[in-house]
Amino acid sequence: MDPADDVVRWAAFCCVLVPVVLVVYGTSLGGAAGTALGLVTVTAACRVLLRRSERGLRAETVRTRRRS
Repeated sequence: MDPADDVVRWAAFCCVLVPVVLVVYGTSLGGAAGTALGLVTVTAACRVLLRRSERGLRAETVRTRRRS
């Protein structure tokens, strides 16, 4: 299993958990929904950047092996 998948899975879990906790502690549904939307956006952006860096690392490894 890819460690990046674990990171994304935990982030998705937190995107659900945080708004629930906020509502339980008295935050409005609108505020919790806004927080959830922000967390989902940040998680998606981080996932894209993580995948992009993994592809770059694999490409760099291939280039290094070809030079050797």
